[in-house]
This record gives sequence, C-alpha cells and structure tokens, in this order.
Amino acid sequence: MTKARDTANIVGGGFSGTIAGATMEPTGDTAAGDNAAMGFTAAEGLILTGQGSTNDVTIKNDADADVIEIPTGTVNVTMAGTLGVTGVITGGGLVVPDGSINLADLDIDGGTDIGAALVDADLMVVDDGAGGTNRKATMTRLSTYIATKITGGSKVFIASSGVLSNAATVSFTQFNATKFDHYEFMFQHVKPATDNQLLKGHASIDSGQNYDDTNGNYHHNGATDITGFVIHFVGSGNASAEYGFSGTLHLLAPHNQSFTYAYPIGVMMQTNGHIQASGIGDVSRVATAHLSANDVDAIQFKFGSGNITSGEIVMYGIANGS
Repeated sequence: MTKARDTANIVGGGFSGTIAGATMEPTGDTAAGDNAAMGFTAAEGLILTGQGSTNDVTIKNDADADVIEIPTGTVNVTMAGTLGVTGVITGGGLVVPDGSINLADLDIDGGTDIGAALVDADLMVVDDGAGGTNRKATMTRLSTYIATKITGGSKVFIASSGVLSNAATVSFTQFNATKFDHYEFMFQHVKPATDNQLLKGHASIDSGQNYDDTNGNYHHNGATDITGFVIHFVGSGNASAEYGFSGTLHLLAPHNQSFTYAYPIGVMMQTNGHIQASGIGDVSRVATAHLSANDVDAIQFKFGSGNITSGEIVMYGIANGS
C-alpha cells in the first residue's frame, strides 16, 4: 500500500485501523454539527468538536470510565475525579460538582470587600483538615467557636441593643456561665423620655421570664429600699442639651448563687445641665447587691418612669479560665 493510496482511503472512504509511529496534523477548523472532528487553527491550536445526546466531548481513561465531559450544547466541564492544581485558578467559572464552591462567589483572584457588615447568617468556606472536605459555616458558628478558645480575663463582645428609640426596656439574656465569670454593660448617652429619672437594672433568675424590681430586694450604700441595681443615683435630665448617662456597669459573678454585686462608673447630666460622676472616686455610693442567693442569668434596664428615648447599650463578657 502506497502513501498516496493510504491518503485516498482516509479522505475519500474513511479510515478504520491503527495509526502507529506517526502523528496526525489537521490543517483546518472544525464546524458546528460535526459528529466528531479534530481540527487546528493558528489561534486556537488543537480543536475537538463533537455532538452527542449527553456530551459533546468525552475523555475516558484506560478502564473506559469518563474522566472529563462537556455536556451537550454547554460551555461547562464536568470532572469525575479530583482536580489537582499547581498554579492559580482565576475567572469565576469553576464549580465543584456538589455546588459547594463557586469561584464566581468566592472571587478568589482578588476582588473587593463585600461592602456590607457581616451578619450571623453569612457563610464562609472551611476545610475540615482531616479529610480535606470543604464545608460551609455561619458567622454564628465562628463566633461560638472563638468564644470557646478565649483565655481567662479576655473581654468579649456579646450583644448590642442597637440604637435605641423610645424603648420601654432593654433586656439581655445572653448570660453563659460556661464561658464568662463577669459582665460589663457599656452605656452610650442613654437618655430618658421623662425628665429627672433614675436608670436601674433588674435581675432575673429564670432567663428573662421575670425581672425583680421588688422594693427591698437590693442593697445600696446602707439602704435597702431600692428596686434595682443602681446605674446613677441622681435623676437624669431629658432636655435637648442633656445627654443622659455614658459609662459602664460591672456585674460580678452573677452565676455563683450568692448575692450578685454590681457597680457603675460613668458620667451623666442632671436636670439642671450639670455633669454628675457616677462611681468615680467613691464607688460605695453606687455599689449595689441583689439580695438573692441565686444564679442571675438575665438583666433588664429601664428608667423609673417613661421610656428610653435614645442611646445604646452593649454587653461584654469577661471570659473565665476554663
């Protein structure tokens, strides 16, 4: 068989057999509708074109198992095995078979900040390490995990009231004795809607179902006729140029099933516009005890009368050593 005859058989009547010791070098492009064609152009290089009912192109291994597939009529690539990458993957089209990772969502090749604050429901991708499996986790899970790793004495953000606007009360029920020994509540310009009011905290021993505001159940500077933890001991003004109370209430070991101690440090504006210190220089004037040998596991803040017209309260925990 001559070379000319071989060429005639391939071009004119098709070819069946084995090509050994040689290469095939097509010189033209393929076309849409080709059942199975191999082509070449100077710009695109080697071109494979196919047309099947399931896949347009299928690459198999020696065991006749699918390795790479291009589903019919799509620009997607399906891989049956594991993709090994030694360089950098960019462009957002790669999707893991189970849909758990999409580079378009991750923007792995750089990109910009998401432009919004993280929220508890936001997801992140985590490699579990042991088996190399990627999983999703919420910001809430991350926060919980980090809190378990914090060493004793560290101050940890727990919750915020957000910006207050005519709120009757502000309650915090996020107490957790397995993580925290003490708590701090930061007040930022907490102002009454009604003039000349005292801001107090009321303890709960049933996770916030009830709050104790009974006269005589608290002790303050020799007096027992008070109805809550003292935040400041003179009335706060509510005029436009009077800005309420700013400072910190320290709540000490509320889980110990003994009297719970508290004391504030801060400043506030009286009804006459004067600045009044609270707990600065003489903590005894505002130190308070809840006269109940129980686990305090929630607290509620409110003025003696009327709502909280503005301000913010933020809760922090002081991590224990366990």
